[in-house]
Amino acid sequence: MKPSLQLRFTQQLALTPQLQQSIRLLQLSTLELNRELEQILADNPLLERLDDPLLDCVPITPSGGLDGHAPADTAADGEPADAPGLDFSATPATAERGTGDVDGDTSGVDAPEGSERTDAVDFGDTDFADWGGDASARGTSDDGEDERDWPQLASANGTLRDHLLAQLAATHGSARDRALVTLLIDELNDNGLLETPLDEITDALPADLAIETEEISAALKLLQSFDPAGVAARDLRECLLLQLDRRGSGPESTIVRAAARTIVAEHLETLAGRDFARLRRALRCDDETLREAQALIRKLNPRPASGFAGEAPTYLVPDVIVRRSRGNWVAVLNPDVMPKLRINEMYARILRRNRGSHAGLSGQLQEARWLVKNVQQRFDTILRVSQAIVDRQRAFFSHGEVAMRPLVLREIADTLGLHESTVSRVTTQKYMLTPMGTFELKYFFGSHVATDSGGAASSTAIRAVIRQMVAAEEPRQPLTDSRIAELLAEQGFVVARRTVAKYREALRIPPVSQRRAL
Repeated sequence: MKPSLQLRFTQQLALTPQLQQSIRLLQLSTLELNRELEQILADNPLLERLDDPLLDCVPITPSGGLDGHAPADTAADGEPADAPGLDFSATPATAERGTGDVDGDTSGVDAPEGSERTDAVDFGDTDFADWGGDASARGTSDDGEDERDWPQLASANGTLRDHLLAQLAATHGSARDRALVTLLIDELNDNGLLETPLDEITDALPADLAIETEEISAALKLLQSFDPAGVAARDLRECLLLQLDRRGSGPESTIVRAAARTIVAEHLETLAGRDFARLRRALRCDDETLREAQALIRKLNPRPASGFAGEAPTYLVPDVIVRRSRGNWVAVLNPDVMPKLRINEMYARILRRNRGSHAGLSGQLQEARWLVKNVQQRFDTILRVSQAIVDRQRAFFSHGEVAMRPLVLREIADTLGLHESTVSRVTTQKYMLTPMGTFELKYFFGSHVATDSGGAASSTAIRAVIRQMVAAEEPRQPLTDSRIAELLAEQGFVVARRTVAKYREALRIPPVSQRRAL
């Protein structure tokens, strides 16, 4: 073949940098948008935000100065400080809060002296040995007392490792035993259980230490005697048995405790399958004893480390708030998540006076203008889509999810004149605060289920009806999937048994064999 030249005419869509930025900002969540803006603000000096969360950390003296120094409108050399684009007139007490503080992260920032702490907890005479609360909600006292005066509070704020090491320090053992116990503590998983076999731990140790499995077993016994009960268990069965042994004499009778221990040691799978008839035959007890033994086992904690600090909780920040106004449901943007951006007037005025001499700053000025416009367009699009969803799901806000109607992305896109992919980006990781709770925008979209009258019902409404049926069923005779399908058919919903099973599993409702009560 000989080389040749050819001329072709083609059409293709070229995305400008501004359009690419608009699409990227639209698909970000509120927290991701905040991180993106912080990076852009650090790189672009011509862009600034009015809702800087750091303003809340600047102490104001009665004389108007900052932190006991010269007032804000006076420079260090005594000359008036004229900084166009920066507004020092608003104090931190009156400054509006924005996206910089919506994630609840206040690590490294000390609370002002005399301020009230809402996370202080009065533990009183609480027994932390059997306490399984959420450690993330525990805080320090606001009366200035040292945590060393409150040993329960100090242990509650720390991790499980710190709690166990503190108990290890109070024991009278050799340095070798302490080292082995510390090694086992480091092998615990997030639930406080020991998954690694003792043989593997022994083999992993250096041979010159001459550590035998019996020494590791003795160290494990010592660790299992620590608080909380059940820690360092090698499986669920051992964890529950350790807690039963630790309870000692309680309100339960000796027969009930013996039955509970036999169930955990030999018939735990039978109890999980709720085969109570088989349990009665194996234990040779009556229904009352079996019921009390089951209640005792339910009081045990299969995750001993659940009451200690772990990963930081993740909070959902609503982008839209739905309110009732004059008989109608109206969607409004959450003002606390809307960043307040503007162009730095000082740099902009310099560029206007020296046109063409600062090419780099001129490009950053154009990027700052694009960003301000794209952020505003992002929130406008979110509000439009949210209001369109509210208009079509008004019955949900008045009567709950049983009144949810079927809705697809195409319907919203056609109504607003947007592309379906744009609606998909808007409804992903965006949340709406309603009187029914906080929901992702995608929650309001669902497939339709046919009715006997020829209409359609939302799958969300069907799941809500199934949840209500299961909640109102007789515990001794729970509803089967076939019976639920028959009851739905009586209400006009044409749903197959397999569809009922799929919805039930999506709702995390166990099958009928596991819902049957004694």
